[in-house]
Amino acid sequence: MELRQIRYFMEVAKREHVTEAADALHVAQSAVSRQIANLESELGVDLFIREGRRVKVTPIGKMFLERMKQAMNVIDNARLEVEEYLDPEQGTIRIAFPISMAAYTLPSAIVAFREQYPNAKFQLKQATYYELIKGVINGDFNMALIGPVPTEKKKVKSKILFTESVVALLPLNHPLADREFLTMKELRNEPFILLPKGFILRDLIVQACIQSGFDPNISFEGDDIDALKGLVSAGLGITLIPEITLVENLPHATVKIPIVEPSVTRTVGILVPSERQLLPTEKLFYEFLLGFYKSKDLMNKTKEHQ
Repeated sequence: MELRQIRYFMEVAKREHVTEAADALHVAQSAVSRQIANLESELGVDLFIREGRRVKVTPIGKMFLERMKQAMNVIDNARLEVEEYLDPEQGTIRIAFPISMAAYTLPSAIVAFREQYPNAKFQLKQATYYELIKGVINGDFNMALIGPVPTEKKKVKSKILFTESVVALLPLNHPLADREFLTMKELRNEPFILLPKGFILRDLIVQACIQSGFDPNISFEGDDIDALKGLVSAGLGITLIPEITLVENLPHATVKIPIVEPSVTRTVGILVPSERQLLPTEKLFYEFLLGFYKSKDLMNKTKEHQ
């Protein structure tokens, strides 16, 4: 089994088309077909079902593909580790994050890090909560910012960086807009604007409502944090949102109000694999993050930027 065969196989599986895979690989179609046939012969199984010019991955082929993805990640990491060993300050950091940390949390950390290590490079990927956990386990990336921080997950380990408050965001002309704080029960009859099902932030907010004795009336859904802000700004309802997402970006015609009784919070942290070592540059960024959030309380950072 050769690396070339594996790369050809993965490209064909990705595109489900031999010609398109050959074009992407910049080789002849016959070369791709020959290497795939050699690989199938060596393994003694069919990896693809041929359907004219297109192909479909067989069940055993899908299993093999997942294992090869993990293997190629290990190989790529080994190559990068050798390169970064010579100069970790110029390596690449692959990190994933949820949409709620895209506007401020991660960018502010990256800016501060690059002030010290200007030659470091980043590969960023946005993903949902469970995609973040799966991605770290499978080696799609080695680090992920995540919130809330999971506990007792196999093959990953986590470190809490800070705990943030979730606040209410209301239209400026809302009857409750002049309040210094709100209780969850006071929001019982409000139209909620939330992220779609499958987002952990939505689950956190819905659970907070249920614990306060009511199911939220979800009137609208937005695909990202900015969409939630825009819908509230348009007067279509209210939302609960991590306070840090409003740093430097409080929408027009809205007001944020703290939630009490109960307060709604979430932990934010960094997720890394427990069975793989971080690459040198990634380890540098990991240690930086621990110090970055330990050196100053997060809400003090927030107030400094308001």
